Amino acid sequence: MIKFNKNRLILAVVTSFIFSGFTVNSFSEEVPSHHQMSAEAEVLLEKMISSDQRSQKHKARDKYRHPAQTLKFFGLEPHMTAVEIWPGGQGGWYREILEPFLADNGKYIPVRSKSAFPEHVDNVPYGEVDMVLIFRAHAFIMKKPPISDYVKTIYSMLKPGGIMAIVDHAGNENIPQSQDPEGKNGYINESHFRAIAIKEGFEFLAESNVNRNPKDTKNYPRGVWSLPPTLSGSYPFTDERAKYLAIGESDRFTVKFRKPE
Repeated sequence: MIKFNKNRLILAVVTSFIFSGFTVNSFSEEVPSHHQMSAEAEVLLEKMISSDQRSQKHKARDKYRHPAQTLKFFGLEPHMTAVEIWPGGQGGWYREILEPFLADNGKYIPVRSKSAFPEHVDNVPYGEVDMVLIFRAHAFIMKKPPISDYVKTIYSMLKPGGIMAIVDHAGNENIPQSQDPEGKNGYINESHFRAIAIKEGFEFLAESNVNRNPKDTKNYPRGVWSLPPTLSGSYPFTDERAKYLAIGESDRFTVKFRKPE
């Protein structure tokens, strides 16, 4: 007969709980998603990513920005109405993929930085949007008006069950966001954004490590802009420039939230 040691059993349960706990910067396995991209959509997406209509300069960054894995994780489908926040001009990096991907059966709506956002944006069908995509829009996240204003507006854009999907430069979780409330180094703590999103009514769905870069120390003379693609403050063909090139682009969190149904 097997004899149970009560103290050992308690220790095992507590240890299991500790090591299964959530840590934002753990580079752990992905949390399963409620929905990922369909097989048909994956084929179309790969076609858009490899298209000759994309600039070679943009394609060269695929190894850092992982567009296929990122959009598959978010669960974007070609029939959706999708809003992209601050995509840049007509040649915006993700816009080159998203706009043709959604052209036949869906709708792509860019919300430009010069728009009234977070005030009402005329071309957005509020309450009917399937997905709002945010890629490295650090400026709106950290500057005035408060980040909560932007999150509230995004919430109102989405239909019940709609998805807010975000990729941004991930701050050092060991340093509270309060020490750099405006994100002057270009990074934002994922836990900071997540707490605000949940406070404003969003449900956390899942995170992915696809855009993580553990080589990024997040401690550079010119913040995230010291790294590629900006490479601010270092000269070509120097050891300093080589160091930043070896690190690659920034460590980024990739997270999605849902507006409750």
